[in-house]
Amino acid sequence: MISYNGLWKILIDKNMKKVDLVNNFGMSSSTVAKMSKGESVSMSILIKLCDELECDFGDLIHYER
Repeated sequence: MISYNGLWKILIDKNMKKVDLVNNFGMSSSTVAKMSKGESVSMSILIKLCDELECDFGDLIHYER
């Protein structure tokens, strides 16, 4: 399972909500829903998030066995 807790923490720190990913970054609501469920998303989505949030993959996601 993939944990996106790092992403959620970054959003909190930047005073943002999940809906801001859709409205400001052009992500689809279905992609945000997949991330909320701990499902995988494409690498291009993660790259876009890293660019927009000025962070690295490890800041966003963590793999849990």
